[in-house]
Amino acid sequence: MQITAANVDPALLDLPWELPLAQWPTEVLAALPRGISRHVVRFVNLSNRVIAVKEIGESVAYREYQLLRDLKRLGAPCVEPTAVITGRTNSQNEELNCALVTEHLKFSLPYRALFAQYMRPETATRLIDSLAVLLVRLHLIGFYWGDVSLSNTLFRRDAGAFAAYLVDAETGELHPKLTDGQRNYDVDLARTNIIGELMDLQAGSYMPEDVDVVEIGNRIQERYEALWSELTAEESFSYDERWRVTERIKRLNELGFDVGELSMATDLDGTVMRIQPKVVDAGHYHRQIMRLTGLDVEEAQAQRMLNDLETYRWWKGRQEEPIELVAHAWLAEVFEPVIAQIPPKLRRKLEPAQIFHEVLEHRWFIAEQKGHDIPLEEATNSYIKNILEHRPDEAAFLDPVEDEEMFNGYAAWDEDDDDEVFEPSMIRTNHTPQSAGDSPAF
Repeated sequence: MQITAANVDPALLDLPWELPLAQWPTEVLAALPRGISRHVVRFVNLSNRVIAVKEIGESVAYREYQLLRDLKRLGAPCVEPTAVITGRTNSQNEELNCALVTEHLKFSLPYRALFAQYMRPETATRLIDSLAVLLVRLHLIGFYWGDVSLSNTLFRRDAGAFAAYLVDAETGELHPKLTDGQRNYDVDLARTNIIGELMDLQAGSYMPEDVDVVEIGNRIQERYEALWSELTAEESFSYDERWRVTERIKRLNELGFDVGELSMATDLDGTVMRIQPKVVDAGHYHRQIMRLTGLDVEEAQAQRMLNDLETYRWWKGRQEEPIELVAHAWLAEVFEPVIAQIPPKLRRKLEPAQIFHEVLEHRWFIAEQKGHDIPLEEATNSYIKNILEHRPDEAAFLDPVEDEEMFNGYAAWDEDDDDEVFEPSMIRTNHTPQSAGDSPAF
């Protein structure tokens, strides 16, 4: 018997590989719900964790193992491959199928288990929405699935929605970029399979018979096309309409996508903007802004800061420079001047990061009304006069000394000079780095 794995767990050797998977004793199995599969699949307790074992042909097992490793490396939502077991024989020395081992995705469920708990049509539409997002994410990195279905997907609860994960990649292919035909085939196959699976649920009394499963199945195509268009469509605008960059990024963020790259091309008529999105996990924005600037802010605040940093980088033509250098310049040229403009008597109104976020919101609102870009200094003055002065003091619940130190940590004034003097070492944070990757850049 041979084991192919990046890190071999010795406990794998103790499993009864000499038996067909369907005959494995219950004492090694984990009692978890299984979805429908064309292969024999079992969940197994191993070293205080759970793994999934699937019997499959050797060439297919190696191919799927490598595909899953590539997908994980690209950041795709999928199960993590653990090992491929080959050379299995029974007590009569007869060959047994190869086995693919993957980590069980914690807190995930197959779609049938979800319907067994809920039995609501709304559950189906939420699953379809999450599957559409998954399919878009896979297509963006060049993965052609070839067998899209609810059965080949695992779902995790995500507040009032679901997050979908690929669990079966044996028919998949990775390409530098997918053709429209490949994408459309995946979407059409998904629609057909979903309708069939929902009909099976109705036949099993998991879904009311009066629910239009065809309409629900068609939703995958509608949601996919809307997402794909928003994420990949080019947008043209004139030189003085930079606020539309922020508007586009905002729409992408609301869909759960981060803007990983902005590229610009100019012509006689104006500017053409192309946005290439990159999906990120929860907490990404906080960690990244902490690494780049040392600022310890909330997730949504960090998201807005990073969006503004990316716009600044693009507009200054500094795409080729290290992001750390650009972040240093953005901190001194954009963030600090905004905070420095806040009169001392108004500093107790909001936290600095929240003030910066609201200034950007105010700037975007004014620019949309006037139809042209607004200088940041002008937007900040307008925000102070029309919004901040009328806000209650949120800092009233904070210790006055700590509150003053918090603001002084962002900027310091030289009383003999009108220009503010900023020292990065003065940044006050409440974060203790846990690793080198979490350490502030400044």
